[in-house]
Amino acid sequence: MALMPSDDFERPVIILAGAGIPTAVSSAMEAYMFLADWPGSRRDTAHAFASKACLAAVRGDIEPDTARGLFASWAEKHDILAPDVAAFASSRRKGSHGTA
Repeated sequence: MALMPSDDFERPVIILAGAGIPTAVSSAMEAYMFLADWPGSRRDTAHAFASKACLAAVRGDIEPDTARGLFASWAEKHDILAPDVAAFASSRRKGSHGTA
């Protein structure tokens, strides 16, 4: 029996699910399940691309982080992508303390 390739993302995508609660999506399967639950009336072309990419990553046809990128882009388009706290924190440490 062949071992299924991992569909885990290198870094989770943090989305604002439900009542704006930050939720980590860590794999192509988790992303696919979230997309499958998205209301049909709100689905668009980006949703279709992200869904197909996540399914392809689960099957091992594409790299999981390719699907991650499409899922993150879809989430950003729908204003549910949480701000990247790690990137924000590192930019603050580098001395950009809001001085313009």
